[in-house]
Amino acid sequence: MLIQPYHLYVERVDPDRNMARFYTLAIELTLFGMPRLLRRWGRIGTFGRTMVHHFEREEEAVDLFLALLRERRAHGYRVKRVEALARGDVRR
Repeated sequence: MLIQPYHLYVERVDPDRNMARFYTLAIELTLFGMPRLLRRWGRIGTFGRTMVHHFEREEEAVDLFLALLRERRAHGYRVKRVEALARGDVRR
């Protein structure tokens, strides 16, 4: 069972380079109760690509989640404010 929810949505937008990308991460349980890390990325406004990683223990999934977060932050991705998402102020 997951101790806490892990969900992340980050974006990288650079109008000068015509760049508008998103990256999402989420740790969920499978139907068999095993943790999995779901990754999705692509251009904002598209469905993007998806990759799923399956793990035996939640700690392994959290380690990869944090490593991917550090990598995305190093490449200029920033967390989108939840309030803006809720109001619908964000382009999709």
